[in-house]
Amino acid sequence: MFEILEKAMLNQNICLMVVKAKRVAASCLPGQFLIVRKDEEGERIPLTICDYDREKETVTIVFQAVGASTEEMLKMEKGDAFMDVVGPLGNPSELITDIENTKGKKILFVAGGVGTAPVYPQVKYLHEHGIDCDVIVGAKTKDILILEDEMKEVAGNLYITTDDGSYGRSGMVTKVIDDLIAEGKHYDICVAIGPLIMMKFTCLTTKKYDIPTIVSMNPIMVDGTGMCGACRLTVDGKVKFACVDGPEFDGHLVDFDESMSRQSLYKTEEGRALLKLREGDTHHGGCGQCNGD
Repeated sequence: MFEILEKAMLNQNICLMVVKAKRVAASCLPGQFLIVRKDEEGERIPLTICDYDREKETVTIVFQAVGASTEEMLKMEKGDAFMDVVGPLGNPSELITDIENTKGKKILFVAGGVGTAPVYPQVKYLHEHGIDCDVIVGAKTKDILILEDEMKEVAGNLYITTDDGSYGRSGMVTKVIDDLIAEGKHYDICVAIGPLIMMKFTCLTTKKYDIPTIVSMNPIMVDGTGMCGACRLTVDGKVKFACVDGPEFDGHLVDFDESMSRQSLYKTEEGRALLKLREGDTHHGGCGQCNGD
């Protein structure tokens, strides 16, 4: 069993948990993910590793309650335990594994919504190795911003933007990219993590400026081990699997329209599972796409 040592609500629907997971904490790196399972009848839920502490043998996960399984997870409290925590899975960020080559580069991170959680460990790791990156964090409104204070501590420059202008700059993250370039900023590489539609338009924007862009395709993962095939995507005309080949890919080569179409296939099952849960049937058999990551 994997005990929950800390639980904090970052806003009404987004939860942070610190979980005791000795073997995962010992070997994970930023960019990787894990799979949690609440109990024997629970669904396998892939979640990006938001942070880790090798000495305390803990990993930190952040998830949004958007489906039946994540709503059930939200009911868990400090002292409760997951039956399974499997990881680390996927490949760590190349910026991390090739840290010597990363040094000296100007890097821009773009985070959308819950995508701030997987961006944070990469920015933190690079900061600890003397590389300060610019970070754009976008959200629909101020109320759903997460990890702002934590990000301020590790980012070189942090730019907050909200769609409704309720906090920070006003507008989409793509507008901030345009503004920064107009202000004379130069970037050697961009990393974008967030909703598929945000990553698509971020890549269209960075392509105008010839900025190589990495995206994390974790939103389409279901099984997390390559067996289900649900996270397959097309990259440069070739079939890849987000969970085993990624989750990071060259964003300028990803077929986002195909991925968004595939993601929408599970909406009906998600809705049925959530309805059953709210009607009191906890044996929902929901789809892994409701992981909220």
